[in-house]
Amino acid sequence: MCRWLAYSGTPVLLDDVLYRPEHSLIDQSLHARMGVETTNGDGFGVGWYAWHLRTPAVIRDTGPAWSNRNLREIADHVRSSLFFAHVRASTGTAVQQTNCHPFRHGRWMWMHNGAITGYSAMRRDLMMSIAPELFPSLEGTTDSEVMFHVALTFGLDTDPPGAVARMAGLVERLGHENGVPEPLQMTIAVTDGERVWFFRYSSGGASRSLYYSSRVEDVRALHPDLAFLNHISDETRLVVSEPLGDLPGVWNTVPENSYGVVQPGRDLLRHFEPEPV
Repeated sequence: MCRWLAYSGTPVLLDDVLYRPEHSLIDQSLHARMGVETTNGDGFGVGWYAWHLRTPAVIRDTGPAWSNRNLREIADHVRSSLFFAHVRASTGTAVQQTNCHPFRHGRWMWMHNGAITGYSAMRRDLMMSIAPELFPSLEGTTDSEVMFHVALTFGLDTDPPGAVARMAGLVERLGHENGVPEPLQMTIAVTDGERVWFFRYSSGGASRSLYYSSRVEDVRALHPDLAFLNHISDETRLVVSEPLGDLPGVWNTVPENSYGVVQPGRDLLRHFEPEPV
């Protein structure tokens, strides 16, 4: 399917996270270890926030990330404290720029790994559930973008966990009505530019891989010889489809049926259940 990462913390060059790690997202675009597909070459996207702007910048392209000169150029020059990156393996929708993640609406960004099984049968009903004022901002044909707009309709601005739970509940209800026993597979990251919410859920209880990084102070204690850890804050976190390296004590599995929040102060990890709609 896809691979993605979300970064929040000390401002860094995109290059430091996208290219430099041993098993970076760019490496995963060619050699994913835990995805359904080894190669994720059906497009990519990066979105980031600048300190003086409330809305994110987003670049997306249909070619593979590993050979894109523009991405290489941007990564060497853009520094941000919060950014998303995604490499795509299409689950059937067209390879086109508007189908590449992350998706943006106002201050929000959204990216997804997974699929709605039987999407074609329930697509019309899902799209009809989107608020009329949001419908014109739909650009592509993916289930992922529709899920985003359904969540926006269901209150993402004020209650992200509840909005995603209601979105998931609607997908499952429509799936069951269309004879699909396990309609939803998702790992999702969504941000308003200040906090990052991440979700791991599937109807069948066999969700795609997702990891979060340990607290920086704990990693420093485990690896006092790693000098770069002295230059990032204790607030720095990564959420990734698969680990960026094999350093012991750095990566933790996001449990099945759960969501987390990366935010100033104490982060949260909670149980997640779809909410009937």
